[in-house]
Amino acid sequence: VAEMMRELTQHVRGEPGNELFLPHTREENPREYFVFEVYRDEAAFQEHIRADYGARFNGELARHIEGDASELTWLLPVA
Repeated sequence: VAEMMRELTQHVRGEPGNELFLPHTREENPREYFVFEVYRDEAAFQEHIRADYGARFNGELARHIEGDASELTWLLPVA
């Protein structure tokens, strides 16, 4: 999964609307991933989720994840 994430990172960071893409693993469980992503606007995010490399990544990831799916958490900036 780490190699898949590195490859995806290269693609996503090249997207015109991507401002930040930072994948991490948890120190106490390196098999658990957290990705912090920031997009310029909703249109940039929609462009991101339509990318073919993202669909390929998610299809391959499904073979490796525990549970039903990836979990998205939406955040609002404070400052």
